[in-house]
Amino acid sequence: MDEYGKKGIALPALIALVVSSAIGAGIYDLPATLANNATPGVSLIAWLITGIGILLLAWNLNYLVLNKPELNGIADYARDGFGDFAGFVSGWGYWLSGWLGNIAFATMMMSAVGYFIPSFKSGNSVEAIIFASMISWLLTWIVSRGIESAALLNLVVTITKLIPIFAFIIMIILAFKADIFTAHFWGNVVVNTDSGKIFFKPATTGGVLKQIQGSIMAMMWVFVGIEGATMLADRAKRKSDAGKATIIGVLTLLVIYIIISILPYGYLSQQELVQMPHPVVVYIFKQMLGPIGGAFISLGLMVSIFGAWLSWTMLPVESTSLMAKQNLLPKWFGVLNKYKAPAHALFITQILMQLFLITLVFTDQAYNFAFSMSTSAIIITYTFVGSYMIKLGWQQKRLAVFLPGLLSAGFEISVLVFVGLRFLWLATIIYVLGFIFYMVARKHAGKQVRVVEWVLMAVITVIAVLALVAVTQGNLTI
Repeated sequence: MDEYGKKGIALPALIALVVSSAIGAGIYDLPATLANNATPGVSLIAWLITGIGILLLAWNLNYLVLNKPELNGIADYARDGFGDFAGFVSGWGYWLSGWLGNIAFATMMMSAVGYFIPSFKSGNSVEAIIFASMISWLLTWIVSRGIESAALLNLVVTITKLIPIFAFIIMIILAFKADIFTAHFWGNVVVNTDSGKIFFKPATTGGVLKQIQGSIMAMMWVFVGIEGATMLADRAKRKSDAGKATIIGVLTLLVIYIIISILPYGYLSQQELVQMPHPVVVYIFKQMLGPIGGAFISLGLMVSIFGAWLSWTMLPVESTSLMAKQNLLPKWFGVLNKYKAPAHALFITQILMQLFLITLVFTDQAYNFAFSMSTSAIIITYTFVGSYMIKLGWQQKRLAVFLPGLLSAGFEISVLVFVGLRFLWLATIIYVLGFIFYMVARKHAGKQVRVVEWVLMAVITVIAVLALVAVTQGNLTI
C-alpha cells in the first residue's frame, strides 16, 4: 500500500499511460503532415534525428527515476538542479503544455465526429464546442474520482485505441508498392501557389534541411506525453517501473509512428497524400475499404483522442499539485479531495480549458496553433531534464551521464531555435500570469524572491509585452 491508500499503478498501466498520452490526434494526420513537408527519404532522416533525440530523453528519464527516487515528477529535476524558479518555469510550462494539448485534442475529436455529423466537421462550430465542453467536464469528473482509477480506465482505452491503428498498419503493409515509394524518394516537393499544382525538383542540401525543419515539430508533437509514467512514479507500485514503462513505451511508439507515416508513401504518391482530406488516415482507410473503413478509423480516432485527453487531464494537475507541495505555487493548487485527487488544480485547469474552447468559435487554425504551443512549452521542460543530467554527469565525473544529457539538451534547444521560437515567444505571455502565483507562494512560505529571479521575471515580462505588441500589429500571427 502506498501513501495514497491504494495498491499503486502497475507496470502495464504505466506503459499504457506512456502510449496513450502520446497517441492522440497527431498520428491520424501524420502521413499528410510529413508529405506536405518532405519526401520519403528526407522523412526517414527526420525520423532518425527525432528518434535519437526522444530515446535520449527516455534514457535520461529512466536514469533519473532510478537514481533520484526522492524527486517527484519531471519538473522536480529542474528545481533540484537549478533552484526553485527553474522548477517553477519547468512545471508551469508542463502544465501549460498539458491543457493546450487538450485544446488540440478537442478540435480533432470534433473533426472525427464530423465524419458522421457534418456540422461538427470544422471542429469549431457552436455544436462542436458544446459537445467538446461536455467531454472535457466528464474527463475532469473521472479524474477527480481518483488518479489510480483513471489510470486503470486509461489501460482499457489504450488497448481499444490500438485495434484500429494495427488494422491500418496491416492494410497499408499489404497495399505497399515499392515503385510508388521510390518514385520521388529524394526530390523536393514544391507547390505552385498560383496554379495549386505540385511538382518535384532534385534535392539540395538546403532543401533537405528545410524539409527536416518542416517535419520535426509534427514529429515532436506525437511524442508529447512520454513522460506520463515519470509524472506518476510516486503512485506506481515500484518507482523503477516508471523508468521501464518510459523506455518500452517510446520504442513501441517509434515503431508505430514510422510505419504509419512512411508506408503511405508506397500506397499513394506524395502529391495524392498532400491533397487528401484531413485527418488523412481516415480517408486512406475509406479509400481502401469504402465508407465502412472510414467510419471504423473515425471511431478509432475518437477513442484514441479520448484516451490521450484523459491522460492529459491527469498529468498537468499532478504537476501543479507537486509544485504546491514545494511552495512553487500556492497551497490551494495542492488541495486533495477524499479520492486523493488534486481537486482545486483540476477545477482551475478545466475553467481555463472551457474559456479557451469558447474562443475556438472565432478561429479556423485552432488545432495547429494549440499543438505547436503545447510542443514548444513542453520542450522547455524536456531541456531542463537534459541540463540536469549534464550537471549530475559533471559532478559525478561520469561521461555516461554527462553525454546523454548534453545530446538531449542540444537536441531540444535545436528544435526550439529552428522550429518553435515563435510559439515560445507567445507562451511568455502566460508565463507572466504564472509569476503572480509564484510570488504569492513565496510569500506564504515565508521565502524571499531572489534578485536573480526578479531579473529573470522582468526580462520574460518585457519579452511577453513585445509579443503582445507584435500580435496586435500583426507581426506575430496566432
